[in-house]
Amino acid sequence: MTMTAEFYPALTEQDQLRADIYSLLAALLRAVPGEEMMQWLKELDTDDQDGSDMGKAWLTLQLAATHASQEQLADEYQDLFIGLGRGELVPYGSWYLTGSLMETPLAILRQDLNQLGFERAEDVHEPEDHAAALFEVMAYLIASGSSGATQKTFYERHLGGWIGRFFRDLQIADAAVFYSSVGTLGRAFTDFETDMLAAVQEQALSVS
Repeated sequence: MTMTAEFYPALTEQDQLRADIYSLLAALLRAVPGEEMMQWLKELDTDDQDGSDMGKAWLTLQLAATHASQEQLADEYQDLFIGLGRGELVPYGSWYLTGSLMETPLAILRQDLNQLGFERAEDVHEPEDHAAALFEVMAYLIASGSSGATQKTFYERHLGGWIGRFFRDLQIADAAVFYSSVGTLGRAFTDFETDMLAAVQEQALSVS
């Protein structure tokens, strides 16, 4: 997808980190990670990680990256997300919410994306409710300085109802080795996002 806005304001450290994690997870779900990304994951500075779920998830991802080969990653991605006909997992919102692709949740998403100024890229043929695409949107909303209310609304309408289940499924998928650690990070991060964005409404109510 492409965006119409071009100006990115200064972000808080927390929001920059949130946008970066959304972008990382989107890249890992979009395609087989290349050697450069895997090297970056291997060299993550995890010395300062605490004992939180997120801290443990980063350590797990780094360890998994040190043992993964490019051939293994390609086979794993194929089995998980592509397969013969379809992969072990189907990373689309409509599938998780209705059991079918191209259903009402996708139509609602397309309306919301249009209102937010997103346009479908000509070279993209998959539905817009792929987890990677939705994470790219969240990364953009944060990086472009969209309000917490806008972020919360998009997340709850298009991710909150299913993304936790998807990452749990990824953690325990038969074909998942490296990607089990991606599921662990995704689950920890989306649990954090759910709680953090829920606080947006509480803060608004306290101010009013």
